[in-house]
Amino acid sequence: MKSAIMTLAACGLVAGASAQFEIGKTTMDVYGYAQLDMGTQTGQNNPDWYDVVRPSQLPVYEHQYGSDGNFYASVRQSRLGFKTATEVGDDELTTIFEFELFGVGADAGQTTFRLRQAYGQYKNFGAGQTWSVFMDPSVFPNSLEYWGPSGMIFYRNIQFRYMPVMTKENNVAISLENPGGGFDEGSIATPPNTASHFPVPDLAAHYRHSQDWGHIQAAGILRYIGTQSTGPGGLDDSYLGWGLNLSGNYKINNDTLRLQLVYGEGIGNYLNDGAPDVGATGPGSAETVPLLGLVAFYDHAWCDTLSTSIGYSMYHVDNTSGQYNTAISSGHYALANLLHQPTPNVMYGLELQYGMRENNSGGAADPSVPAGSKVEDLNDIRLQFSVRLSFGAKYIGGAGGDS
Repeated sequence: MKSAIMTLAACGLVAGASAQFEIGKTTMDVYGYAQLDMGTQTGQNNPDWYDVVRPSQLPVYEHQYGSDGNFYASVRQSRLGFKTATEVGDDELTTIFEFELFGVGADAGQTTFRLRQAYGQYKNFGAGQTWSVFMDPSVFPNSLEYWGPSGMIFYRNIQFRYMPVMTKENNVAISLENPGGGFDEGSIATPPNTASHFPVPDLAAHYRHSQDWGHIQAAGILRYIGTQSTGPGGLDDSYLGWGLNLSGNYKINNDTLRLQLVYGEGIGNYLNDGAPDVGATGPGSAETVPLLGLVAFYDHAWCDTLSTSIGYSMYHVDNTSGQYNTAISSGHYALANLLHQPTPNVMYGLELQYGMRENNSGGAADPSVPAGSKVEDLNDIRLQFSVRLSFGAKYIGGAGGDS
């Protein structure tokens, strides 16, 4: 039986440690961490999102979600992943399967297994669920808060990807991605017998240029967003969504400046905090919602084991004439932290977080707001303490189950 050699793998603040199993011509990297988040907030937010800062989930009137000042504890950031690399002739086939415990959708607010990535790549082609080609994941800061900058394009989407250029300095990618979107009917009721219609995939592309100083990426997306009639009175219409996203990292010694600027219409589905893609303008009519997003963060290393991330992000949507006064108009997000990583497998830190929601001041009154309650812009300040314990070891074995 071959010996097993235990090693501590160097890990970043996000990726965690790893383990490798070599079976024939395939290597498997098993990685992950258990993470505890504990914090307190001065305000309140939607209880389904109790452990993150999302401006869209802040109240639109005072005490909408109960009393201010809540304590929270969560392990929902904990993660488990598997990466493989298989020799196929002179090339390599890679895959990733990655899970975490953060419930969304029907599982919002729950601690439950959730698929993050299920993706494979061979030569110049990739298929599965991973980061959208319209997105630049390198913009995400070294933060403790899970959800991330509100104005960032952040979406893991199901896609088929073609990469005609894959060099150290230059990368070009084109993808067909799963379409979707949100329609804000606001004060104009959706016509009866109307359903969403997505007859074609989203088309995204990016060009990324990398150097020792960092990288710059330019990305674009085109989308077809439609409604279809399913009976009398239904609405048949279509809308063109588009977006441009310029992003990059600039390295200053051991520090990193992370920047992103995005603008488009009908791209709220790709925004980290989420926004409607289409908004009502009148009975039986609607239009795509313009959106501007900004990310600016600075990661500073005090020494090999001590670091700080500080920055700000925001997005602004031009609300349509049919949206209520409770529709979000702008979402602001900021944080500053101090993180200590005494060993590659242990990280802990303290983080001050801020979120603010601005509402559509020109919209019609929302009848769901209780009488006597005033719709107003509200904010939340949080202090979060987190501990991340990463795991990993390296095993070398042969085929047939030897270890």
